[in-house]
Amino acid sequence: MEFILRSGDIDNRMGTFSEQAMLEGGRIHRMIQKRMGADYSAEVPLAFLYEGDGIDITVEGRADGIIVNDSGVTIDEIKSTYADVMKYREAKPLHLAQAKFYAYMYALSEGIEDIKVRITYCNIETEEIKYFHESCTFKSLEKFVNEVLKNYEKWAKMELEWIEKRNTSIKGLAFPFPYRDGQEELVKQVYYTICHKKKLFIEAPTGVGKTVSTVYPSVCALGQEKAEKIFYLTAKTITRTVAADCLDILREEGLRIKGIVLTSKEKICMTGDKECNPEACPYAKGHFDRVNAALFDMLTHEEAYTRETIEAYAAKHMVCPFEMGLDASSFSDFIIGDYNYAFDPQARLKRFFADGVTGKYIFLIDEAHNLVDRARSMYSASISKEMFLDLKRLSATDVPGIAKRAESCNKQMLVLKRACDNVLFNPPIDAFLRSLERLYAHLEKVLQDKEKKGREKEKLTITGEQREALLEHYFDIAEFLNIYDRVDDNYKVYCSYDSKGDFYLRLFCVNPRTNLEECMQKACSSILFSATLLPVQYYKELLAGTEEDYEVYAQSVFNPDKRGILIANDVTSKYTRRSDSEYLKIARYIDSIVSERNGNYMVFFPSYGFLNKVYEAFTDVADLSDATVLCQNTGMREDEREQFLNAFNDSSDENTLIGFCVMGGIFAEGIDLKNDSLIGAIIVGTGIPQVCLEQDIIKGFFDKRGENGYDFAYRFPGMNKVLQAAGRVIRTEEDIGVVALLDERFKEIGYRRLFPREWDNAEFTDIASISSKVERFWNEWL
Repeated sequence: MEFILRSGDIDNRMGTFSEQAMLEGGRIHRMIQKRMGADYSAEVPLAFLYEGDGIDITVEGRADGIIVNDSGVTIDEIKSTYADVMKYREAKPLHLAQAKFYAYMYALSEGIEDIKVRITYCNIETEEIKYFHESCTFKSLEKFVNEVLKNYEKWAKMELEWIEKRNTSIKGLAFPFPYRDGQEELVKQVYYTICHKKKLFIEAPTGVGKTVSTVYPSVCALGQEKAEKIFYLTAKTITRTVAADCLDILREEGLRIKGIVLTSKEKICMTGDKECNPEACPYAKGHFDRVNAALFDMLTHEEAYTRETIEAYAAKHMVCPFEMGLDASSFSDFIIGDYNYAFDPQARLKRFFADGVTGKYIFLIDEAHNLVDRARSMYSASISKEMFLDLKRLSATDVPGIAKRAESCNKQMLVLKRACDNVLFNPPIDAFLRSLERLYAHLEKVLQDKEKKGREKEKLTITGEQREALLEHYFDIAEFLNIYDRVDDNYKVYCSYDSKGDFYLRLFCVNPRTNLEECMQKACSSILFSATLLPVQYYKELLAGTEEDYEVYAQSVFNPDKRGILIANDVTSKYTRRSDSEYLKIARYIDSIVSERNGNYMVFFPSYGFLNKVYEAFTDVADLSDATVLCQNTGMREDEREQFLNAFNDSSDENTLIGFCVMGGIFAEGIDLKNDSLIGAIIVGTGIPQVCLEQDIIKGFFDKRGENGYDFAYRFPGMNKVLQAAGRVIRTEEDIGVVALLDERFKEIGYRRLFPREWDNAEFTDIASISSKVERFWNEWL
């Protein structure tokens, strides 16, 4: 109903229907249904078969209520809202249409000629109710229903015909390359996992071809209708491009598949200001009047829905490209996007992943090591005392109802602040939450530009700037309340102060396992892969793996001897050892390594501060007459990043180029410098996160569970950064390069057991022998 009958503008000024409001809406439905008499039947399932032109369509739904008494039959459709229902003059057309469909289904099944519909609107906060009634004949309902379904028929036919074309193309689809060693086995493992509806954790060293090795068997499973859609989920833009390129390669082999790359609103907005209302954006005005025509045009002429393709059709039909892209995903077989489209409770695609929505999906989760921290961030929330003071300032004159409720929240936060010296764990927040919910409900009402009835009346005269600020706070509160509903034993709730001294309340998701498991249950199978998924049991614990799920260590196709692994046993980045003499020794190590062969090197440091200290020492000891040093800076713009990387692609082996970078940063993973673009990676330190409150919370959490908390909080995340940085060097079978680990802690068994199999040839060195060992390595291969 919503798809076929939608019309009008996109208008973000009308507020949003949040998950919190949906929960309250469910309560309102149950309340109204319980109040009805014996002649009222609630949640009645209805269905009928529409016989169209060469196609049968089953229409199903669940009526909120059906009233059967002496005056006849009435279909009740209940809608809850924060708006003032007493000001409604008529039922919303879409709500009325929905009720008429239920009325037709019931009349058809019972042989009734006359039937009534009732739209019941209820205010969530006041529980005020307003009814709208309409009497219908069976013939009028039959005409209306047939008109809607005739319109829908072309979409259903298009989809059925497409699935047949797609599946036919998949039947004869061959793997697009000669199999590398171990690759065919990996492809079979992925397919086997999908067939058995499990998860698979893949440690896939660079060169295995993990993208095509996961995409190809998933597409084969799609063709056998073991799944309806494939979601390729990743944290970085570059890997989304790789996935799209993989589909293009399979298309060259004869595959017919509709694939879409989802682009954020910030990047794809046609006006650039993201003001989604008909006054500010011509694409928002009348969007829903035109979007179905735009969508049908693109779906029937294209199969690869890239950003450029979506923008072209959106411009042609004057519709919002972001919203059109989301609609196109409903008709796509292969959806490529950021993790948040599937996992983030605030941003996930509710058309696929909302409560009650079911589907047969395959999740391909690339660079899965990134999902741990991303998930912790997605499922955590904070709220500051300063926000309530800002709300008071924004609304004191024009919207005193908001100011009053914000002050109530501020007082509750003040109580918590007085009890908190530095950190307060498990603070008593029940009273604060009640105040926050009242503030949230009032903000929802204000943002729908309504007046409040009762003792307190407000004429809302807020400016656009005020409204934008209120909307931002509204979303922050909505996120906090939604996350609070998830709080369980995997969370730690605490109060503290930020670097500016502002007091805040934090809901910190220590172990995202339960939340991720809830999301992955929406998929029939999840394939999680990365070049650095070690130790795999750590990732299985945090990424919702079970004992029944599978794990595989893919065989590397590279000759491990082409990568020299050198471990310095007389230097460290330990905080207690940091000094000018240690910085100088590290600088000498770097100089000794890069002096043995001209070419491109990257040096990775634990922090910008450490980088700068070593850079100062390096410029004192190194001969830079034939060398250039580039330093990564904080907050580099996109064009600056491109210039940095282009310097490595464009340089020759007659000179030396050294990039000083930060471990875990933008140049430490996700970049692909092949052949002589990078011949050495020098890694300073073990990459462990900086000691801080939340890392210590993680440590304590897993210590209490009998695990090694230090490993979970520090060693494992740090080693992942090391492995990612080291992985920048060998990208093809022809590549040759050196990896130097400059920290004596790598000698410890706790670190050595985390080395990948390909590092069995690692050898120890010191400042006196580093030059000779690097020279020997290059002499063996050049």
